[in-house]
Amino acid sequence: MSENVVHLHKPTDPPTPDTAPTVLTVVPDAPPARPVPLWVRSGRAIKTAATHERTRSTGRAVARHASYTFNGGRIVARRAWDGRTGSRYERMIRAAEAAGNLEAAEEWEERLQRFRAARHHRRMDLLHSPVEAAKGVAIGAGMSIGTLVALGVVMAINTGHVGDVITPLSATIDFIALLIRIVQIVWGPALTIGPFLALLALWSVGRKQQAAPNWALPANVRGGEGEPITPSIVVKALRDLGVPALRNAIKEMGDAGASMLGPITIAGCGVEVDVTLPSGVATNEVQNKRRKLAENLTRHEHEVFITIPQAARTVRLWIADSGALDEPIGPSPLVTDETMTADYAKGKAPWGQDLRGDAAALSLYQRHLLITGLSNQGKTVALRSLALWLSLDKSVQFLMGDLKGVGDWAMFDGLATTLIQGPTDEHVIQVTEMVEGAVDEMNRRIQAPPGTTFPPLIVLVDEAQVAFMCPAKDKDKRPYGGSKANSRYFMAVRKIHNQGRAVNVLMWQGTQDPTNENLPKLVREGAHTRASLALGTESQARMALGDKAVDGGAAPNLLRPGLDRGTLVVASDGITIPAGQSSITVRTHYIDDDAAKAITDRAKALRDGVTTLHAIERREEHDPLADIATVIGDATRVRTKDVLARLATRNADAYGGWSFLDLKRVLDDAGAEPYKSDGVMVVARDRVARALANRDNDGSASAE
Repeated sequence: MSENVVHLHKPTDPPTPDTAPTVLTVVPDAPPARPVPLWVRSGRAIKTAATHERTRSTGRAVARHASYTFNGGRIVARRAWDGRTGSRYERMIRAAEAAGNLEAAEEWEERLQRFRAARHHRRMDLLHSPVEAAKGVAIGAGMSIGTLVALGVVMAINTGHVGDVITPLSATIDFIALLIRIVQIVWGPALTIGPFLALLALWSVGRKQQAAPNWALPANVRGGEGEPITPSIVVKALRDLGVPALRNAIKEMGDAGASMLGPITIAGCGVEVDVTLPSGVATNEVQNKRRKLAENLTRHEHEVFITIPQAARTVRLWIADSGALDEPIGPSPLVTDETMTADYAKGKAPWGQDLRGDAAALSLYQRHLLITGLSNQGKTVALRSLALWLSLDKSVQFLMGDLKGVGDWAMFDGLATTLIQGPTDEHVIQVTEMVEGAVDEMNRRIQAPPGTTFPPLIVLVDEAQVAFMCPAKDKDKRPYGGSKANSRYFMAVRKIHNQGRAVNVLMWQGTQDPTNENLPKLVREGAHTRASLALGTESQARMALGDKAVDGGAAPNLLRPGLDRGTLVVASDGITIPAGQSSITVRTHYIDDDAAKAITDRAKALRDGVTTLHAIERREEHDPLADIATVIGDATRVRTKDVLARLATRNADAYGGWSFLDLKRVLDDAGAEPYKSDGVMVVARDRVARALANRDNDGSASAE
């Protein structure tokens, strides 16, 4: 240990830079580090070696090749057993019985009986074969010796030497001795090498069948993404699904598990196969394990679709080629074919492609429409593409309300009779009045003489959940939103659903995130065509498409939000759905705003000209802020309660239903907020006057 050096200075006589001593701080020597025990170092080394990637690769290789050999022996033994016994036929019989195919079971039973009869004849022949074989050997040997002696006699006569009589017989004996000698030489090495050759053969069989645990297989085999779908792969995927009854049934079937499968056919960008489930296995047990089934097939969950055809105990699997669903489909025919026109009554709108790659076209004739889904999944584009096609039929009229109001429907200006765009309560009020106007038109058509034909009238409301959730009320205290019998928007939609189809007045709605609050049951069930993009839960899927479609395999809640944008599940009799299914999945064409504008320009050229009414531009005759200033008069401030009473007296139609919130909204927007004075809310005359003075000349106060 070295000593610490300490210099002391008087507080009154601080050292100068020249005289200040250099203070060295010496840190005591640190104690020597304790040596790491040998067993700790050895353990770390062992752990490092055991977890090294090279060690893992070596371990997997050893396990893989050992499994090849062992399981190859099992496969060879199983094949030998099948060849010598009737077990193969018995498995086929059990498989046919499990599938409910009694005719096939009877056929395999007949084959088993024929196999057993032939085996019995072979065994009976073996009882007599030793005697017959001995007789044959004796006769053959005698004839052979006689032949050799006769040949020797001929040689002796030819050469004149009597000894040549036994020359052929002696040569034959020497040849047999040579063969025995060769066998003696080869026999020893053969006994040594033979087992290794047998193991090599078993290893080859196991390697060909990939008979090893999945974790031990090479990465290119283990990853197997995108491998072709074969019957054995489908059966193995079903066997490993985790359904005990299904696993046990397939285990009893053995290789005959493929008898559950129908033909595997190419279907668009994937394949399709029907699976007849064994007795005791319900179709929903397979449906509920879609993700596990997809992973067993080396696919992602969104690449496997399970539907229920008409056949009992049958599920239909559609398995996409790996990555195919992430590729975009081609452009819409509306964009590529500038000569295309529409026919409301007989035509079908080109909407997109189904999963098989076939064109998916939707008939819009006398069908109410509902499209729903999460936000930003392509709902507006999917709905708009149908309206774009129908706009090419010049007889079709449109009443449109866009309660998002960001310009998605602006290209219909000059094409739609009414176009309302905006998200506020005022826009909801005007959209409601628009739908009620369509109800009046429907009633007028219903009262027309029989046989009268009417042009199609499409009443379209996008973001309809805004209307259902609107809290505004009219002067009679009737709410515009909600789902009660006095709800104006709800009742107007219900009336069109009930009677509009007969006179070509149709209701189209697009809505987000369906719930009972923003999409009432009676409204969603009134639509003939129901389509859904990606949703969050199965309960929402049932609201969007109905129980029948979801029970039949429709699963918009399993679509990937964002990644499956524009892909929707459709339940409608207006689109071709495969037999036995209740819905179809469609990947819709994407039509951007520029292409949509070009299509509407073509549609406008077909018409004489339409003047579009923008109801949002309609102004009421009264001015709320000016009326508030009038009822305040010369008072410095007036209680809000009194202001409301004076406004109702001044104009009962405009202000009779006003509440404090309505008054506060107008004042807040104008910058003349009410405030508390002596514990009560009041409105200040100066604030209102200042707001009126600062208001733009064109009247920025919102009309009520």
